[in-house]
Amino acid sequence: MAIQPIRIFGDPVLRATARPVTTFDKELRRLVKDLTETMLDAPGAGLAAPQLGVSLRVFTYHVDGVVGHLINPDLSLSEEEQDGPEGCLSLPGLRYDTKRAFGVVAKGFDMYGEPVTVEGTQLLARCIQHETDHLDGIIFIDRLDREQRKAALKAIREAEWGEPPVVRLSPHSTFGSAR
Repeated sequence: MAIQPIRIFGDPVLRATARPVTTFDKELRRLVKDLTETMLDAPGAGLAAPQLGVSLRVFTYHVDGVVGHLINPDLSLSEEEQDGPEGCLSLPGLRYDTKRAFGVVAKGFDMYGEPVTVEGTQLLARCIQHETDHLDGIIFIDRLDREQRKAALKAIREAEWGEPPVVRLSPHSTFGSAR
């Protein structure tokens, strides 16, 4: 098995824009296999390469019994929207209702460089949009309204896996005064 550790919120790779894949080789096929095995083990509906620390435009998905992957995705979204619960393997245990397009047509490539089109609605559309967001350095909580995002950030700070806040000390003396 090639199960890899999943990067957690706060890791800078999750905020970087992933590079397009230009070489479809054995190394890329290994990455797709690692992504798939890690996603299925987690278990999750999808997993993007940056979540394994690899800044490439690749993701896998597992929705309604179908396991697949997409490389260098280009999305066309429906005007119709859906609102429903969404979570992320990089934010363990957190779920928030998130607005997404109801349908998607995703064009890209498979691990051999062959053109692929994936069409879906509801959960598959949500998954494809979520994973493509990861490739653009966007995390689903970025799409929440201000109140929900505030609640999510509080939950992250309180989570066992959350990053403790960084306390920076002023280099300037306060001479014993708090002002």
